[in-house]
Amino acid sequence: MKKTVLKYGLYGAVCISILFMLSWYVLDNLSFATQEVLGYASMVIALLFVFFGIKEYRDKENNGKISFRTALTIGLLISVITAVCFGILDVIYTEVLNPNFMETYYKDSVEQLRQALPPEEFESKLTELESQKELFTNPLFSFGLMAMTVFLIGFIISLISALVLQRK
Repeated sequence: MKKTVLKYGLYGAVCISILFMLSWYVLDNLSFATQEVLGYASMVIALLFVFFGIKEYRDKENNGKISFRTALTIGLLISVITAVCFGILDVIYTEVLNPNFMETYYKDSVEQLRQALPPEEFESKLTELESQKELFTNPLFSFGLMAMTVFLIGFIISLISALVLQRK
């Protein structure tokens, strides 16, 4: 099981890294909203390795059988590897490669709120955004948030994959 988890966890990590870097270099002129959608799509694509990892373990290492619990465990472990890699990559991006990202993203968010909300509601949302600004610029928080986001998507994919692939 360890071999399968490491293999597919690394596949997921490499895939999410390539997609992240591709989006950074090629798609950086898109709006933040579009980039966010593409980011979630990249996470889902990279986490498809969860399904393939569970399937390989079931078919090649476990004689075509796998319990829901074992399948879920394999999926979650693959997801953890992918999530940690993405968390690290996000911190490297925001701290080293593009240290102005958070400020640019914040300014864009303020402008989006200004256009979408009436003035009195905008002021309250702006106050809320200001209070969260420092938290989001903390590299440890950023790592945790990004890794948890990928892991939660991985959990859902692991759950579905375990349900679909379980065989007794």
